[in-house]
Amino acid sequence: MGVEAHATNERVTGRRWTVRLDPVGRGRADVRVSCSRPACAAQVLPSAAAGRTAAIGHLKAHLRAGPAPRPSAQCACRAEECHTHIRPAGPRERPVPWRCGGAVVLAVITDREGRWWQVMECCSRCAAAHPTAKVVATAPAAEGLARADKLRADAATPSASAAPTPAMSAIGPYFSHGAPGTAVPQQASAPRSDHRSDPRSAPRSARPSRRRPPRGRIAQRLVPHDLRPVALRDELTELGELFRAYQARTEPDLAMLADLHARKAEAFHAWAEATADTGLRLDARRAEQAAATARLQHLHRIGQAPDGEGPAVARLLTAPAQWNHARSVLAHVAENAPLPGAEARLLVVMVTLRTAQSGVGNLVGQDIKGLPLQDPQHLVEQLVESGWLGISGTVEELIASRPENPTRITVPSLTPDEDDLGPFTFGRKLRPKLSGWAQRVVGEKKLRKGKTEADVRLLALALATGSDGEGRLGPGGEGIGVDTLSSWCAVDPGDLPALVDRLTAADWLAEAEVTDTLLTGRLTERVLPLGCPLT
Repeated sequence: MGVEAHATNERVTGRRWTVRLDPVGRGRADVRVSCSRPACAAQVLPSAAAGRTAAIGHLKAHLRAGPAPRPSAQCACRAEECHTHIRPAGPRERPVPWRCGGAVVLAVITDREGRWWQVMECCSRCAAAHPTAKVVATAPAAEGLARADKLRADAATPSASAAPTPAMSAIGPYFSHGAPGTAVPQQASAPRSDHRSDPRSAPRSARPSRRRPPRGRIAQRLVPHDLRPVALRDELTELGELFRAYQARTEPDLAMLADLHARKAEAFHAWAEATADTGLRLDARRAEQAAATARLQHLHRIGQAPDGEGPAVARLLTAPAQWNHARSVLAHVAENAPLPGAEARLLVVMVTLRTAQSGVGNLVGQDIKGLPLQDPQHLVEQLVESGWLGISGTVEELIASRPENPTRITVPSLTPDEDDLGPFTFGRKLRPKLSGWAQRVVGEKKLRKGKTEADVRLLALALATGSDGEGRLGPGGEGIGVDTLSSWCAVDPGDLPALVDRLTAADWLAEAEVTDTLLTGRLTERVLPLGCPLT
C-alpha cells in the first residue's frame, strides 16, 4: 500500500491549453486570438488570415518554451474520465487507472476550419483517436516506469519505491501547422550482452524482446495482428494510414476519397467473411455508399456524367447546397413580399439577393431598368414608403446612378442582430453567386428578346428550381402544382397556360402540359445549366 500511495502522489495531470480564433462581431472582418493560459492576453487582428498566423505563432512559441512530455504524467483525457478514446485492453494488456495506452505524447489537435488549436499531454492511444491530432513530441521510454507499474500491480516488492525516475527528453517540441508532426528521435538502447549459450540461462534483462508487430487502425477499429490472410491485414493497415493522410490534406480530392472508400468496402467485406462479424458487413455497405456519393460529387465538379452517359451539364450553381439556398430565397420572398403583383415580386427577389447576407447592398439604375417593369420609379417609391426598402438618397438618384457611383440600399427585415441572425444561413461568398444566377435566369437572351413580362420570368425562376437533374418538372418528373406556381408568379391559375406558352415559344419548356392541378414537362437542354436540380 505504501508503494501505491507513493506512486499515486507522483502522478501529475497532463497539461492542456487551447488557442482560439473568434470573430469580434457579426459583419466585422477583425478577429480575436485568445489563449487559455492565464498569463496570455487576447489580441485583436484585422483579418482572419492575420489572426490565424498570429495564433499559430503563439502556439509555436508555447511549444518551443514549454517542457517535453513527462513519462509519468497522467493522461489528460483519462483525467477527465473521457471514455471515447479508451479501447478495451488486449488479453495481455492490463490497464492502469491513469493511462489509456501507449507512451505519453504532446499532441496538437485542431478543427478542420482552423478556428482553434489545442495542445494536450496525453497517451499515444488518445492522440491516435483524434483524426486531426499531430504528435509533436514523445516522452522517452523508461524501463523504470514499466517496472514501477508492475510493482504497483502486485505490491510485492517494497523496494519498488526506489525505482529511478526517468529523465525527460532534452529535445524540445516542434510544431508546424502545414506539415505533419515531426517525430522525436528516441534514445538508443544499450547494447545487449552476447549470450551464446541457452537463452533460458541468460538474465531476464538480457533476453531478446518478443514484440508483436504494430497493430493498424482503421475507422476506429484495431486490425488484429493475427488476422489472416496477411495481405488483408496489410491492406487494412495501409488504408487506415491513407485515410489519416487524406484527413490531413488542406484541399479535398473527391476522386481519391472515392477510391479509398471503394478499397475500404472490399477490405471490410473480406474482413467480415474471415471473422463472421455483422458490424463489419454494415461498415462495408456504408463504405460503398460513401464511395458512390464521393464519385458522383467529383463528376459533378468536373462536369461529367456518371457511368459514361456523356457530358454532364455545366451548371451555373454547382452544388446541392447552393440549389437549396436558391430555393430558400424564393420561398422567403413568396411568404414576405411587401407588395402584390408580379412586377413587385420580381423586384423584391432581385433586391433580396443583393442584400441577403447582411441586409445591406449596392444598386445602380441599370439593375432596375433592366427588369421588365412598366414604372420602375413608382415601384421603388412604393417599396420605400412601405418601409421594406431604405436608400441612401432619393429614388431619382437611384434610377440615375451608374456602376462607378452605386446607391447604398438596406432591407431592415434582412439585417441581422443579436436576437435574430436573419432568414438565410449562407455566407458572403455565396450571395453574389446566387444573385448572378437569378440575373442570368431573368435576363436570359430569348426571354429578353421576346420582351416577356415579369410573371413569365418569375415562372422561369420557379421552374429552374423545381426540376430534377434531367430537367423534368417536379420531384421524379411528376409535375408541379398549378396553385403553387400561380401563387409564386402572383397570377390567377387560369392565366398560367398563357405563361407556359410564352416559355415554350422562348425554347425554355418542352412537352409542357397544363391540367387543372399540375404542370408537367421538362426544361430544354439549352437552359439546363441554369437549373437547380431537386435532390
